[in-house]
Amino acid sequence: MGLAKQHYSFFIFDWDGTLIDSTARIVEAMQATAGILNLVIPTEEAVKSIIGLSMAGVMDTLFSEITLIQKDKFLTNYRYQYAEGVSAETPVFNGAKDLMSFLKSRSAVTAIATGKARAGLNRAFLESVFNDDDFDHSICADEAQSKPHPEMIFELIKRAGKSKEETLVIGDSLFDINMANNAGVDAIAVTSGAGCHQSLNKAKPLDILAGVSSLQSWLQS
Repeated sequence: MGLAKQHYSFFIFDWDGTLIDSTARIVEAMQATAGILNLVIPTEEAVKSIIGLSMAGVMDTLFSEITLIQKDKFLTNYRYQYAEGVSAETPVFNGAKDLMSFLKSRSAVTAIATGKARAGLNRAFLESVFNDDDFDHSICADEAQSKPHPEMIFELIKRAGKSKEETLVIGDSLFDINMANNAGVDAIAVTSGAGCHQSLNKAKPLDILAGVSSLQSWLQS
């Protein structure tokens, strides 16, 4: 790694839009579910703006008219639509797997902090090219407070036995970068998912990259 960046030894990655190209699938599943429940169908941009939140936060943000009974139906239908109902693929971003190998070769500790529930991450992990050796830790939205609250980062730092100064968060949304800001750790934004350069820049990450495949060269610069 570059001399100025050697102090980073713990890397916390968001999942959707950062490691996995799932934005289109999330949008399609969210819109399909809203249609099934006769809710106002959110625009693509509206759905992108909530990627990274827990499902409870998503429903409260996108569907102000939703009832408690509809919330249970929404969760059931959305999980089906995302897993089986919609057609959009969710490939791992090019270079993401190689990046994990690079980090591991330098004895780095890696983790996932995601807005998915544990069941959703387990299912997504099985569909990806990643394996159990790629990530040392993970935490999900049903195990901690939702982003941008810093609880996910605090818990992962505790599990990894690392310090804030050793930690770098990588994510594609304002929720990810603001979570890092709230935890007092550094962050890198990527424009491969929900957030554009202009919006991500508002949270003042260390840098904004096109995707995780650029992180290796950034660390070595």
